[in-house]
Formats: sequence, structure tokens, C-alpha cells
Amino acid sequence: MIDPRRLRILRAVADHRTVTAAASALYLTPSAVSQQLNTLEQETGHALLIRSGRGVRLTAAGEILLAHTHTVLAQLEQAEAELAAYAGGTSGDVTVAAFATGIAEVVAPAIGILAEGHPGIRIRVRDAEGDESLPLVLDGEADLAVAVEYRGAPGADDPRLARVPLHAEPFDAVLRAGHPLGVNDRIELAALADSDWIGPYPGNPCHDMVLLACELAGFQPRLVHSSDDFRAVVALAGAGAGVALVPRSALRGMELKGAVVRPVSGPATTRRVFAAVRRGAERHPLIGPVLSALSRSASDLAPAPA
Repeated sequence: MIDPRRLRILRAVADHRTVTAAASALYLTPSAVSQQLNTLEQETGHALLIRSGRGVRLTAAGEILLAHTHTVLAQLEQAEAELAAYAGGTSGDVTVAAFATGIAEVVAPAIGILAEGHPGIRIRVRDAEGDESLPLVLDGEADLAVAVEYRGAPGADDPRLARVPLHAEPFDAVLRAGHPLGVNDRIELAALADSDWIGPYPGNPCHDMVLLACELAGFQPRLVHSSDDFRAVVALAGAGAGVALVPRSALRGMELKGAVVRPVSGPATTRRVFAAVRRGAERHPLIGPVLSALSRSASDLAPAPA
């Protein structure tokens, strides 16, 4: 009989592509992971992994088993959820991994909502960029993620995750107050093609969104300054160091420090925010109310003025 614990290890190796990275995510030693995988191969009677460069990849048999792994683990999550509901489990901790603006705009208000209707549910917040929170959920380090769409993000049909859309928001152009284009009500992005740019580091989902917006406008931005802190980005723009695209909610209540904000004409660059849990866990009596509270707090988000 196949041990589900070994299936979790197989999925972690498939997600992280190396035994070492999977071991780190699961808080195991690489030798322990290798031993469990060897045992799983003996249980199934098939080779499941082969070396590929510095990492590993699944064999055809491994891919077959991985597809069933998603179903088995989702069923186990659902079984735990139903047992918890049967036991009346309405108090406990839920770890939420979210990016900074998501914490401020969605998670924090949701905590207030939960305090009124579900005082037994305690939220533990973990700050994680949009591309970091989903692996934390898949590795079991977080129960729920508030994340943004990004290139390579698991899709809505991913068998590992259940997703709930929360809200979408445009990016606005930020430039120094005396910039010639600052007098316009809206800015054509192509008009900023020759400017120096300020943006997040590669790996941050917003970095990809800025590049995509500029590509659609017909140019590649000259990124001179990099920061994942939007306050720093706005301060640099206000100092005349360059121009930037910033999600609208990140600008709410921010001191502009000599900068002006203008909406962008043409195809809108949009940040789409969603919540995600391990598939099958969405019905858990602790997880369900948190998802509802996040949806409610997100629905209360009024578009910030540009």
C-alpha cells in the first residue's frame, strides 16, 4: 500500500525540481527524502525520478503517480475538513501568507470581520511576495495565500489548489510633479518610452506586469532603479529619478513626495488578486470563514483615485 506521506514528498520534489529544495521545504534532510522516494519506488515497482542536469524530473510512471497524488491529497484535505466540521472545530489558528499591500488592504480588514463573527479563529499573518505565498501553501507552511496573478502562476484549473478571486486593480503612472506629461489627465504609456524607469526586482510579479505593459505599448523600459518597496519607488519618481507603474491600492494614503499619479491610456495593466488553499481544504470549518471574510473585505475596496 502506498503511504500518502511519501506522495507529499513526491509532489514536493516535482514542485521544487531538486531533492535538496524539497527537503528544505518539508523540513527534512535530503537523505531522508531520498530514502522515502526509494521506498515509494519499491512500493510502486517503478522508477519515478531521473536526474536532469543538477535537478531531477519525473519519469512517465512518476507523472502518472503525480496526477493521482493531486487527487489523493485533495481527498485527504477534504476528509480532514469534514471531520473537523463534524467535531465542531470552529476555533484554531489559520496561517495566511500575503504580500504587503494585500495584508494592508484585504487581510487586516478580514481579521476585524472574523473577530465579530468567528472569534475562535486566530489569523497568523506571514509576509510573502505574490510568487512566494503559493509554494508556502503547497509545502504546508501556510494554510492560505493571498497572491497575485503572475507569469508562471498556477492556473485556476491547477489540481493542487482551489482559488477564490478577490479583486482587480489597475496600475497608474507615477512621475515627478514638474514632468511635462503630468499636466495630462491620462498618459499614453508609449510617451514614456525614452524615460528612465523605476520598478520591482525580477521575480516580483509586478516586475513582469510592468514589462508586459511596456511591451504592449511597443517598447522595453530602461529599468535604472529597482525596489520592491512602492514607497521607495514613489519617492524616487518624485525626485525625478525616473517614472514608474504602481498598483493603485499601493498608492492609497501614500505621501507622494513631489510625485504625481496619472491613469494610463490604452490597454490597462491590471493586478488580479486571489486567495488560494490546498484543494479540498476550502470546506474546512476554519478555512471557509477566512475565505468568506477575505472576499467581503476585498468587495469593500473602493477604487483609489488616480
